[in-house]
Amino acid sequence: MKSIKALNLPRLDGAGIVLLLTVLILLLLVGLPLLYIVLQAIFPLWSRGDLSGAFTLFVPTLVDPALLKLLGNTLRLGLAVVVACAVLAVPLGALRALTRVPGGAVWDLIFLIPFMIPPYIAALSWMLTLQPRGYAQQLTGIEASQFLFSFYGIVFVMVLNVFPVVYFAVSRTMMSVGGRYASAARVCGAGKWQALWRVTLPLSTPGIAASLLLVFALTIEEFGTPATLGAQAGYHVLVTGIHQRFSDWPIDIPGAAVLSLLLVMLAMAAFYIQHWLVTRRSFISQTGKPTTGERAELGKWKWPVMVFFSAVAFISVAVPLLAVLATALTGTLSGGLTLDNLSLRHFEALFANRGGAMQALGTSLSLAVGAALITGVLGALIGYLVVRAQVRGKGVLDLLSLLPNTLPGVVVAVGLILAWNQSHWPIQVYNTGAMLLLAYACLLLPYPVRYASAAFRQMGESLEAAARVCGAGFVTTFRRILLPTLAPSLLVSMLLVFAIASRELVASLMVAPAGMSTVSTFVFGQFEQGSPGVGMAMSAVAIFTTTALLVGLTAFSRKRLPITS
Repeated sequence: MKSIKALNLPRLDGAGIVLLLTVLILLLLVGLPLLYIVLQAIFPLWSRGDLSGAFTLFVPTLVDPALLKLLGNTLRLGLAVVVACAVLAVPLGALRALTRVPGGAVWDLIFLIPFMIPPYIAALSWMLTLQPRGYAQQLTGIEASQFLFSFYGIVFVMVLNVFPVVYFAVSRTMMSVGGRYASAARVCGAGKWQALWRVTLPLSTPGIAASLLLVFALTIEEFGTPATLGAQAGYHVLVTGIHQRFSDWPIDIPGAAVLSLLLVMLAMAAFYIQHWLVTRRSFISQTGKPTTGERAELGKWKWPVMVFFSAVAFISVAVPLLAVLATALTGTLSGGLTLDNLSLRHFEALFANRGGAMQALGTSLSLAVGAALITGVLGALIGYLVVRAQVRGKGVLDLLSLLPNTLPGVVVAVGLILAWNQSHWPIQVYNTGAMLLLAYACLLLPYPVRYASAAFRQMGESLEAAARVCGAGFVTTFRRILLPTLAPSLLVSMLLVFAIASRELVASLMVAPAGMSTVSTFVFGQFEQGSPGVGMAMSAVAIFTTTALLVGLTAFSRKRLPITS
């Protein structure tokens, strides 16, 4: 009773019970997997119940040349993708923000599509395009397998997947700061280029740097592209090293835990620096009424700029999608791109449940719905805890709820395996579908929490206070007053969770029980079994479904609230 009182919860019979259960679920969902990773890394024999030999694995592992190579490859890949993204996306974003690019809103929508193409599918698409007798060689005579299956090929494919992060950050940042301050500089006599280099670009630096750090974090966490292309190039990184320690015999659980902890530290360092850059306000003036600056006319540069935008869109969007459709709609790869080889047999096989395709699709959809519902409910309650409830230590709860943003999917999978593969649990969830549900919920919880917290901060407290004066309890007030107001933003976040969970790969590969297949593992398995046509048919269904969902979500959110994730 004293511990409940110490939390300063409103009432044990209403809000107290609900919020206390929310805290416990959050600790089990997020805190427990991370705790088990730390314990396994410190105590090598922890999985056997032996606490001896604390920290004895750290020095041998950290000085292991193989680990140093994995770490060096990870950092090298992350930095290369960051530099390439800056070279590609900063000019794109600056042109979009500061000039009148024809069809600007259409380009924004096009550059959203790479988010809807899962990285492993994009990598497989480029493999089918550039390999010997691939689509590029059939159409143009170009074959670039040596480039693709190399470090530079991995960077190339990953940049095309993550450059929109920088593009949207640069364009939105320059739209806000470029208009106000560049116009003032022009009034004071500065030229266009002088205003850009001396005013707009320096004021946009924190936003650009933050987006590049986010790209670095996304790159070192990515599994699909390094696993698909890196395996053939002999280029291994921390993520693939962790997966290898769990998938190859003998299984090295302590080594995987140490690598996971190291990857978490790298990702958290990147997110910490990014957060610092986003939140600091040391040299950007926030006073005065913002004005809309005039965008420059492109003039003679109109067609070169349009060619630039079109080339990026073709390479990042059209090529992967066309490769997916070409593979799905041709009878055999050896038959090539001919009308005689055109066939719907892969889609027929898909809907005829070949290889358990429909079960995989149904499993992914049901797990995605379950993850959306769980994270939606938890997100609403955690948002209330963080914003409205007078709870001691709610800053820690807020940090814990957003921590999965810094946890790579492979780390969450390792933590869940370590935490739930224990005989002392009264309910065994290991090697069941519940493990996948836990993994999706843990990874995607920050989306509903972020949306719900923002919505609660925008709500006044008068309606809630009036309900309490009229005798309504916490549950009634939350259900009839707060939840309807919260519903639009919460629905958007749940749709995002659904879209991402329906195609998640790395956690699905690691924690899915034997005999259970999802969309991502089905596609991965079809390529390993030599049936890329059926795999790409499934990919086409997944991509166009999630893209349609994104378009609907964007249209809905523009009417009801802004997308902030």
